[in-house]
This record gives sequence, C-alpha cells and structure tokens, in this order.
Amino acid sequence: MSLTRRQVTSAALAAVPLVGRTSRRARTLYIAGDSTAAQKYADAAPETGWGMALPFFLRKEVGVSNQAVNGRSSKSFVDEGRLDAILATIRPHDLLLVQFAHNDEKSADPTRYTEPWSTYQEYLRRYIDGARARGARPVLATPVERRRFDADGNAVPTHGDYPAAMRALAEQEHVALLDIEALSLALWQSLGVEATKTYFNWTDTEQDNTHFNPPGAIAVARLVAQELLRTRVLARHDVVRLHEDIPTSWITWPPA
Repeated sequence: MSLTRRQVTSAALAAVPLVGRTSRRARTLYIAGDSTAAQKYADAAPETGWGMALPFFLRKEVGVSNQAVNGRSSKSFVDEGRLDAILATIRPHDLLLVQFAHNDEKSADPTRYTEPWSTYQEYLRRYIDGARARGARPVLATPVERRRFDADGNAVPTHGDYPAAMRALAEQEHVALLDIEALSLALWQSLGVEATKTYFNWTDTEQDNTHFNPPGAIAVARLVAQELLRTRVLARHDVVRLHEDIPTSWITWPPA
C-alpha cells in the first residue's frame, strides 16, 4: 500500500524547522505506532489516540509529529513505506518514539504478524538503525495495555512475549525504554473494573477495551511524558503539567 499525498505532505511539514526560536533549539518527536496512539478524526470521536494528548505535556520547543496509523504493526508500517517517510524528514537530535505490538500479535494476518523473539525484534531494529543513521534518537515504548480483568477484578496482561522482547532489545541496543505496558497495567488495576470504562472507548453503541476516550488518552500520554523524563530522553524543562489536571475539552478531532 502506498502513502497518500496527505500522509507524505504531513510528514514533510512536521519536520519544517520552527521559526522564532530563542534559547532552546526546537526538536520534533515522531511517533511510529498503531491506533492506540494515532490521530483520530471527527467521524471517530470520542475515540482518542494518546499521541493526540502528548503535546499537552511538552513545551513548544518539542513538537510532536504523530505518524501512528490505525491497524499497523511494526512490519506493515515499514512495508507500506511509512518508516521511510519519517526517515526522509527526521533531523539530527529529533526523537523517534516507536510503539507496536497490538497488530504484530495477529498471527492469522501475514501482512502484519511478527514473532516476538525474531521478526518483531528485527523490524524494531530498522527503526533504531534508521533513526541513528540520521543523527536522531530512537526510543522504544512497550505497548499500552488493553482493558482486561479476570473474575477476581485483577487487571491482566494481554501482549504475551512482545513487551519482554522489546525490553530485551532495548537493553541489547542501548535504547531508552518507556515501559508503558507495565505502567498502564498498574493504572488499570488501581482504577478497577468500572472506572476504567471511562478511560476506554465505551459509548452507548460500542464497548471498546483497546482504544481510548479523552481521559484515557490523556492518562496514557502522561505516562509517556513521565517516562521520557525518567529515562532522561527529555530534560525537566521540556516537560510540563505532569501533575496538573488536563481538561478533556483540550482534545479536538479535525474533520475527517
């Protein structure tokens, strides 16, 4: 599948240097991921990707170029040329944040499936090597957890070996790791069975335990920002509002 003109143009515009810079050099944080992070449009509201909320926690000197796309795996994102589009515009000192696994797990679909300890790691290395070759910094993020509880009300993991495979690769390649899987699982546990429904895309017509409503997207984006700070990918002055309430009204959905 080839990229649309809008997708290529969006990637190119995201890398245009900001004007009016003062004491701090502007950088762009690119997101390569799936529907849990992706930009949503008016026809999908209230579904919200966490990448839509991440800018609320970053200073303007750190721009966000959200290139995550619904339904993609680490493999299909590469095979469709989406990684190449990012690498064509990414600059030295930019960041490439990579979060995949939800669709890598779909063993019945050969266009998306990867095996955790072989092809998943092999494809992730393409993102790491591509960013480094252009002077940018790769960052790996384990996949955010789905909303799933057992009969006793315990939040249970759903991603099999994929988070462990990513953690191992990050250690081997000396790449910063944001452990969003572990942190989101702990968050869902603390909220419980009923409260988590308000964080996921539960509506009158849909009970979606994978994608987020605005509160969930904001909560996960906060975890991402906290991890970017903890791992020293970003400095303290790059991160804002970590302990402030973010109004859900700040989330907007552009026309489809």
